[in-house]
Amino acid sequence: MQARLKKTVVLVGMMGAGKTAVGKALAAMLHAPFLDSDSEIEKAANMTIPEIFARDGEAFFRVKERQVISRLLEREKGVLSTGGGAYMADENREIISKNGVAVWLNADLDLLWQRVRHKDTRPLLRVPDPFGALKRLYDERVPVYAKADLSVQSEQGLSIDDMALRVIDVLKTRPDILEVQE
Repeated sequence: MQARLKKTVVLVGMMGAGKTAVGKALAAMLHAPFLDSDSEIEKAANMTIPEIFARDGEAFFRVKERQVISRLLEREKGVLSTGGGAYMADENREIISKNGVAVWLNADLDLLWQRVRHKDTRPLLRVPDPFGALKRLYDERVPVYAKADLSVQSEQGLSIDDMALRVIDVLKTRPDILEVQE
């Protein structure tokens, strides 16, 4: 399959939805650059996301996140993975809508919990009741993620490549985003 992206595909969704892993696979399949907003923030700050949260707080992080997403969307077309909270900000949704297309990787709460419960890299889950925190975030964020331009359902046992192929199938329905010559 030969394909050309006409807009940057911006992967949004909860922590553990697979935005980075699926994004890398998707970018490889589309022969497009892969960018990760969290990695770019860490590079710019010379600190990890948990370190930024601890030193400067979430509000500071969100400002930097918006700046980085805006900058990345001005580059060549590709696949951009965002942090779980990025799509919550009205400004970020506007920037993404104007310069790209939001694709929600929709995973249910149980699947997300299986994926994140043993990881120490999630600052918002560094609390006495991490499952409760995840559930609160999930309940708060799902209605906002539902505003994404496109949605792809994740399932237990689906490989990263299979998930990337599901994203491609959804993108194929939008010739304004993905031009395909098969």
